[in-house]
Amino acid sequence: MLLGVDFTCAPSRRKPVTVARGRLAGGLLRLERLDALPTLAQFEALLAEPGPWLGSFDFPFGLPREFTDAHQLGHTTAGVITELQRRCPTRLAFRSLVDAWGNTRPAGRRLVHRTTDGAMPGISSTSPLQTRYVPVGFMYYEGLSRLVQAGVSLPRLHEGLPGCDPQRVALEAYPGLLAFELVGRRSYKNSAEPDRLIARKDIVEMLEQGRTRLCLRLKLTHAQREALVDDASGDRLDAALCLVQAAWASTQPGYGLPAEVDAVEGWIATA
Repeated sequence: MLLGVDFTCAPSRRKPVTVARGRLAGGLLRLERLDALPTLAQFEALLAEPGPWLGSFDFPFGLPREFTDAHQLGHTTAGVITELQRRCPTRLAFRSLVDAWGNTRPAGRRLVHRTTDGAMPGISSTSPLQTRYVPVGFMYYEGLSRLVQAGVSLPRLHEGLPGCDPQRVALEAYPGLLAFELVGRRSYKNSAEPDRLIARKDIVEMLEQGRTRLCLRLKLTHAQREALVDDASGDRLDAALCLVQAAWASTQPGYGLPAEVDAVEGWIATA
């Protein structure tokens, strides 16, 4: 089973965690269903599902080493998130820590990035220290801690240890990377305006045709195609993009990750 997960740090019925499930046969990836999880408890239940499964999750699996070293948070994936939550028992406490550090730094160096954030030609992912606007820092805080607590294996980051289940595997995804490959900087989310509807339709059509460097075709029913295109938030489409990234990784030695990955910063699948 393959999973593509569009995550939110504060899910609700209006804005749930969105999960695309599918299976790969040859170069054809069949979308089996889309699930909406309106609570973090339901997300935790997803992580506890017996394997084998491989999921790509749209949130950071690490923080910039410059930040973790400055605060002596540790040198492992699990160690950093555990120590961070010990010092910062709430998301807002984490924001305060980031703000206090950033305010001592020169403009332009307050929200530093990881190496992987800039490893994609033409596009950069948001810094995991960003806790406003698109609060990916909060997504790291809530998401990664649950992966570790659930005993999910994170290749090159948290695996082969007591309590890590090799049948449940998670990778960091970034749907914007695949979307950028397909439609460039055209916006496709958070609006029902015609231009964004057309962008979503174009992305879906190209995924179905396999017109990406990942060389996989997404198989959809008519109802699934409409569900992806008509969702103005773009969350369903992002989950499907994550699913494609998971499918590609499942075919690659070492899930397509570089030979060396910083266990504090992590790496985005397909980058």
